[in-house]
Amino acid sequence: MHKLRLLLSLLPLAIMAGCSAAKPTSDWISYGGDVGGMRYSAHDQINRDNVTKLELAWAYQTNEESLLPPKFMTFHSLHGTPLLTPPEAGSSLLFCTDFNRIIALDPATGAERWVFNPEVALERFGQYKCRGVSIWHDQQAPADGTCEWRVYTNTSDRRLFAVDARTGERCADFGDNGEVDVNPIIEATEPVGNIKAVQFWAPPAVVGDIVVASATVHSKGRLVKSYPGQVRGFNARTGEFIWAFDVVPRNPGDPEAKNWTPEALGITGAGSPWAFLSVDAERDLVFLPTSSVSPDYYGGTRPGNNRYATSLVALKGATGELVWHFQFTHHDVWNYDPAAQPILATVSQRGRQRDMVVQLTKAGILWALDRDTGEPVFGAEERAVPTNGVPGEVLSPTQPFPLKPPPLVPTTISPDDAFGFDDADRQACRKLIEGYRHGSIYTPPSSRGTIMFPQPGGGTNWGGGAYDPKHNLLVTNVSRQPDVIRLVPKSQLDMKKSGGPGAGRPGGAPAYIQGTDYGVQIGPLTSPSGVFCTPPPWSMLVSVDLASGDIKWEVPLGSTKEYADRGAPVVDGIIAMGGPSITAGGLVFIGATTD
Repeated sequence: MHKLRLLLSLLPLAIMAGCSAAKPTSDWISYGGDVGGMRYSAHDQINRDNVTKLELAWAYQTNEESLLPPKFMTFHSLHGTPLLTPPEAGSSLLFCTDFNRIIALDPATGAERWVFNPEVALERFGQYKCRGVSIWHDQQAPADGTCEWRVYTNTSDRRLFAVDARTGERCADFGDNGEVDVNPIIEATEPVGNIKAVQFWAPPAVVGDIVVASATVHSKGRLVKSYPGQVRGFNARTGEFIWAFDVVPRNPGDPEAKNWTPEALGITGAGSPWAFLSVDAERDLVFLPTSSVSPDYYGGTRPGNNRYATSLVALKGATGELVWHFQFTHHDVWNYDPAAQPILATVSQRGRQRDMVVQLTKAGILWALDRDTGEPVFGAEERAVPTNGVPGEVLSPTQPFPLKPPPLVPTTISPDDAFGFDDADRQACRKLIEGYRHGSIYTPPSSRGTIMFPQPGGGTNWGGGAYDPKHNLLVTNVSRQPDVIRLVPKSQLDMKKSGGPGAGRPGGAPAYIQGTDYGVQIGPLTSPSGVFCTPPPWSMLVSVDLASGDIKWEVPLGSTKEYADRGAPVVDGIIAMGGPSITAGGLVFIGATTD
């Protein structure tokens, strides 16, 4: 990871992609291929007959490690997914580095065309990531003029930039010479908190002439009073701040405000999407996969269902006005928010075309919603779930489930599921499962320790899925690994250790949740030899027919076969995080596993 080499061995895939949610074309012009996140190429040049002949075309070295102090090298990772600009915008391959430099390459040779460096301020908080940039065509600009095609990026130090797609030069009419400092806007937002906890990771979305930016709030796991999870809209030409949407409905006129207590409205923060936003330009809609609100694993300070958190929210792009919302988890204390980009799919269903928005969640559940109303396409029901959490917690008695498809991962665990490569490991895992609280999904966190299956990382994480419109098939990577979460009473905490950087992580002290009577500790459920206590496969590639809601096929993803000569057991289906792309050549490409 830290060599920071961007290996584009699948370069033709990037060139053969789609840019419209409804009608794929030849340019991979957005993080998800098109602005609706389909990750689909309508070309079949690479197919099942010739895919094995692909070779590495070139490699590009970012040299990021030579530009920065060594102490920051453990706080970053290269996540920037390239996009391909159309010929009129320079036909360049664009991506961002973890410290927000934008680099334009010749897609045929890998030669560097230009680099834009925003010179981010280095702050020791959170991580440094840039998962992509966005491009926009200003149809009011003179043809071939400066900044007719604009590239937008937002940075870890909370700034928004616009540069020319052909040259990388700043767009002088955007903000202050191509830059909008979002810090004053964030600092003026109540409730206040540690501003360093707010970072931009995902690329902004562009709908109409509005740039929509959403920031992560890293402090939500340890603080009741975190920064508000606001999503903000800016004028794409001038950078003027236009609107803000707060996931916590603090406006008294909001219909959901009455379902929050005044105390909770005054202190609860976070909720903004960590995932990528999707856009339906024809409807002037931007779709927000919102995260859980603060704090992550204890909700006694925020009674109620906590709408609009852990939901899909549709806003009018021009105004930020709420159009509809659908909540996936009520009163989320599992960190089961949707981390994947929503997928806008037009599906042939019973003789007609139906516009859907599909959301994959960390709970391992696929929701297909009507794009105009947010209603579940295959129906839904509220099912009873456990409500006996820790003292002070008030949980929802039910949680929503779609009638179809079924969960894409196992959602129950018992001692009979114990796994090990030998009998000693298996028996050790059985005792661990027996000792912790266990059962079905939505079993609440406890002081005894609760097994979360799936774990908070998914299910499906930020890699998301891909949609093949020719066959109505959605394909996604899912994880099937267990975690244990424990809420430790404050009286049992060593407060000196509970505030350190390793607190809450495996091997560390429980992390104190400021403003509550608890600390939290979470980590994988593993045997003494370090193997997951549930049987493999630990990740799968799953395909769902969006016309019927049926699971069509599933296969293990990744293998340990390359380590077999070292005496390691062979496992099919290993840890995987990334997402797939699909081509009209009948192929699914995915690079997500450790093999």
